[in-house]
Amino acid sequence: MGNDQTVDLKIILKALAFAAHKHRDQRRKNCEASPYINHPIMLANILVNEGNVHDSTVICAALLHDTLEDTETTFSELTEQFGAAIAHIVLEVTLDMTQPMKVRKQEEIDHIVKASPQARLVKLADKICNLRDVSASPPVEWSLQRRKEYFDHAQKVIGKLRGTHLMLEGIFDTVLKLRPEL
Repeated sequence: MGNDQTVDLKIILKALAFAAHKHRDQRRKNCEASPYINHPIMLANILVNEGNVHDSTVICAALLHDTLEDTETTFSELTEQFGAAIAHIVLEVTLDMTQPMKVRKQEEIDHIVKASPQARLVKLADKICNLRDVSASPPVEWSLQRRKEYFDHAQKVIGKLRGTHLMLEGIFDTVLKLRPEL
């Protein structure tokens, strides 16, 4: 999943515009209340500029990865707009928000093992981005203990993805060193 793919800027920009529209009223829970769209953009940036991933399908899925989970977007809408391949990757990384957090966390660990290589790349970039955010500008209401628990959970998830992309895994390991200590 390196430079062998032709980058389709048209579909990538369509995904970016779609995600920006869907997340337009959402803010991160950090003290800056950053625009939510910054998060999917950072995933795409991590994949392309740090992981050397140039697969347009993966980049689009990264930009769209939270639309099913956090907006009113439907799977059929994603399929219609972006095709089955991208929609399925997004679905693979989507958590069931109707479940309690503890159940969601375990399902994330259990399901990522069966995920496609493309979904694994999106999940790697998502965890890298989230750990950086939790370290640098955590959600306001998160205690030190909750931040540490998030790092621990991310480590379990990525442990199930080892062998997917050595460069991204190395970046994750570096970011993991930012784990807060109690």
